[in-house]
Amino acid sequence: MINRREFLVMASAVPAVSQLMQPQAAFAQGAAPAPLGPPPTRAQVTARQGFFVCMHEASSERFDFKTAMQGYARAGVRAVEPSLLKVREFTQLPGESPASAKRLLDDLGLTAVSSSNQLGLPEPGPTRQRSLDDLKWKVELAHQIGADRIVCPSAGTGMYTEDDFRMGVDHMREAGEIGKQAGVVCMLEFARSSRFVGSLATALKMVRDANHPNVRVMLDTYHFWGGISKFEDLDLLREGELHHLHFEDVPDSPPREIQGQPDRAMPGEGIAPLKRILDVLEQKKYSGPLSFESFKPVHIAMDPFELATKVRAAIEPFIQGANSPISKSGP
Repeated sequence: MINRREFLVMASAVPAVSQLMQPQAAFAQGAAPAPLGPPPTRAQVTARQGFFVCMHEASSERFDFKTAMQGYARAGVRAVEPSLLKVREFTQLPGESPASAKRLLDDLGLTAVSSSNQLGLPEPGPTRQRSLDDLKWKVELAHQIGADRIVCPSAGTGMYTEDDFRMGVDHMREAGEIGKQAGVVCMLEFARSSRFVGSLATALKMVRDANHPNVRVMLDTYHFWGGISKFEDLDLLREGELHHLHFEDVPDSPPREIQGQPDRAMPGEGIAPLKRILDVLEQKKYSGPLSFESFKPVHIAMDPFELATKVRAAIEPFIQGANSPISKSGP
């Protein structure tokens, strides 16, 4: 295994390489591409100080846990959102365990700022008990690798009633109790394709009604701008209420009505007003990772180092334009 020091040395060369991979959006907006700054320190990541780049492992679905994490570290990324299924696969290899998965992250200078994911928790349905059973091992594994939160997307496809939504509050409270036993927060994620929790307003109401310390709300900019939410819905957020952020763009083609998960765009390459969104979230006291999650075939097939370098080049100009301690530490 390559040790942490060797990876940090390799990562120090990334800014010079990645200057060749600056996002096209910077030119389209009439601004010169900003040079990449130094990676955030472990203290900044742990304290969630300012905005910083995070890689969601779904973006490297074709690679195993170790390969993805090594690539992200080489690219100068310091915050990751591991897939718990991938982590479990790693722990089942000869000689590996949850403890060795945590050591791998530590040796690479990586912090698991979140984990992914558990479907089927808020909406009623025949598979919900299975979802609860899966949640139990996932929150335990998340805790073992140092993550204190897990993404819980709504993916409901049924026809629901108001009673179902009241039941959803109880469901999320039950999930929160399971998360609490492992010290992990269950973050409700609204999804543009969900018929149950498909908007920020609905997610906020369900989380607030659940009124549980281990149930919080998160936001994905692709679902937010590409779905039924309105920009003004961001005003509904209370200070410090947003617990996590996925950061991608919405393409202008195909039409939004037929867009799906594989259509996510690199930040700055689409039509979402990402800077305006970040400005509001900063006002609402959100601080922490901008986690890139993509299911786009060209992204998930890309070498994790190359993808993470490209993601840094796309996201860091947004960070450098924000009132962020990370941006102030750059050259």
